[in-house]
Amino acid sequence: MANDSETSLLHPFSGVEIELPHPNTTKNYEDHEVGYPWTFFHKAVLSASPSHTSNYILAVIDGNMKFFSFWRPGDLRWTRIDNVNSPYKHIHRDLVYYTEKFYAVDWSGRVLVYDVTGSSPTHSQIIAILPPHHKGDEFYILESMGSLFVVVRYGVKSRAPIREDSSRISLTPIYEDDNDGETYGTTSFGVFEVDLAAGRLRETKEVGDRALFLGANASISVQASHFPGVKPNHIYYTDDFVESYLSYEEGGGMDMGVYNIANCSFEPHYNGVSLSRVCPPIWVTPTLY
Repeated sequence: MANDSETSLLHPFSGVEIELPHPNTTKNYEDHEVGYPWTFFHKAVLSASPSHTSNYILAVIDGNMKFFSFWRPGDLRWTRIDNVNSPYKHIHRDLVYYTEKFYAVDWSGRVLVYDVTGSSPTHSQIIAILPPHHKGDEFYILESMGSLFVVVRYGVKSRAPIREDSSRISLTPIYEDDNDGETYGTTSFGVFEVDLAAGRLRETKEVGDRALFLGANASISVQASHFPGVKPNHIYYTDDFVESYLSYEEGGGMDMGVYNIANCSFEPHYNGVSLSRVCPPIWVTPTLY
């Protein structure tokens, strides 16, 4: 991103635009710039809608090491929170605002909480830790049914081929040596409810009348009965393994579908094909008011 570029928060439908500080106002910006095709801001979450109040906080995952930073209206720069009590200070995977605090899950499967209220934000605290997982699994965190959930997406990154791969789209690796007989694609999901009081995670196969939407943008939960065609107790997911998009001649985007949490079965979103060299798909969620 050029130093003279502008950064803003844009509502795509109303056209309302809120000017934000440039990424170069973040701590050690020059050491943590990102290369093409990645953007500096990986995910962004609001504590409240700017359409309804001026008292809100915008939290982001940023930089090449995926730090946690935030901004409040009137701030001239981004504020970063480092976890000084841990050797792993960054590499966040997902972020959500819940019960007046921001919660995140990092690359090692730890659930973290950030209290950014007040003039002196505190450092992060570890709330719970996921069971052992495989390298390459992806993590998401979201609120659903008034509770906090962490979802593990298994097999999303490099893995040995499985039988189900024969029905997938065949992609052509640009660098044959890099493929090394491996492929990628989701094999299953694990849904864990976070017990904040006990500091534990409990795996579940039931999220009621909720449907979970996961991908490159913020993870969300919706009440399925309010949206015709959306199935309860299902996960709708898009291909957010951006690192793979430049590794195939056709681009990336094949790893999308609908997952039944109860019986662990898959079905496609639709019968078409959506591939891109640079842009992962995102979810757009309408409001009910």
